[in-house]
Amino acid sequence: MRVVISIGGAYFADAVRIKNMAAALDELVEHPSGCGLYAVTGGGAVARHYIAIARELGANEAICDYIGIALTRVNARLLISALRNAYPEPFYDYTSVRAKLPELESCGKIAVMGGVTPGYTTDAVSAILAEYINADLLLNVTTVDGVYDVDPRKHPNAKRYSRLTAKELVRLTTECDLRAGSRIVIDPVAAKIIERSGIRTVVLDGSNPRNIIDVIINGRQHGTEIT
Repeated sequence: MRVVISIGGAYFADAVRIKNMAAALDELVEHPSGCGLYAVTGGGAVARHYIAIARELGANEAICDYIGIALTRVNARLLISALRNAYPEPFYDYTSVRAKLPELESCGKIAVMGGVTPGYTTDAVSAILAEYINADLLLNVTTVDGVYDVDPRKHPNAKRYSRLTAKELVRLTTECDLRAGSRIVIDPVAAKIIERSGIRTVVLDGSNPRNIIDVIINGRQHGTEIT
């Protein structure tokens, strides 16, 4: 089974969270059932902080994107530092990952990468990577327990979906803000890629990294499943 995991930047705020996430990923690749694992790291609050400074200094959105990408790659190195089974260097593009597929999966190594191109969040990077390497599953690991009709952090009566079609996901994301540092659960570019590729996708809260193992190994429902 080949799995791409988009890990929100919130999970890189301190060493404990990074260690807990890394332990779950290591357990997955060491499991007897086997799993080819590809992780994409977000930028989080640190990236948003530097992007805000850059905007105040007059930087345009493309420059802000590059600043965000740089921070996601720092987080990629942090995750690699915590993993037992990581490829030793972060990847910077999709073709490099695809070229290394046989080596990565024969040796049980986890590929880690951050952002790639301005205008694309790491959710979109994850979706493109999943499509490009023909992954079986895309996991979006965030701080929200699924996809809602409105932001549950602002609206206490928000409705959570246990299942969505890809077309429904696209409709829900069409009005999202795509500025650098955006905090949306899944951006519209990622949603369109998920729709065209038909890849099974799950959006879940990663506060308990065991949920990731539960979805991949045990096939249990956590968060929102998109098919």
